[in-house]
Amino acid sequence: MNHDEKMELGRTARAEVLGADYVNRGGPNRSKFQQAFRDYTEEHCWAAVWTRPGLPRKTRSMLNLAMLAVMARWTEFEVHVRGALNNGVSDDEIIEIVLQTGVYAGVPVAAEAMRAAEKVIKEVRGSQSS
Repeated sequence: MNHDEKMELGRTARAEVLGADYVNRGGPNRSKFQQAFRDYTEEHCWAAVWTRPGLPRKTRSMLNLAMLAVMARWTEFEVHVRGALNNGVSDDEIIEIVLQTGVYAGVPVAAEAMRAAEKVIKEVRGSQSS
């Protein structure tokens, strides 16, 4: 696979997981910094890892939620809650991931993760309760 094909594979995976609305934010007016980082993640995260056959996307999403919560990376956590929902992770599974994270990484991390997950789920699904 040549470089252009690899980049297209990464772009496609990213759009499928995170949704076209998220991926298309910023449009053609991205700064050179934003574009450089986007290219980097599409090649190294999305094309090189997310498209590997070893784990289903749902499992990758579940792992991302746990790791991002442990690192307290809330912006990325919220992005990946949306991706997890797109990959078939249920609200109840997200709750269990956050509770598991709390046991091993601490209750303050789990509390913030629970708030962030609930916020995103409500945004994705509208005002209906989660």
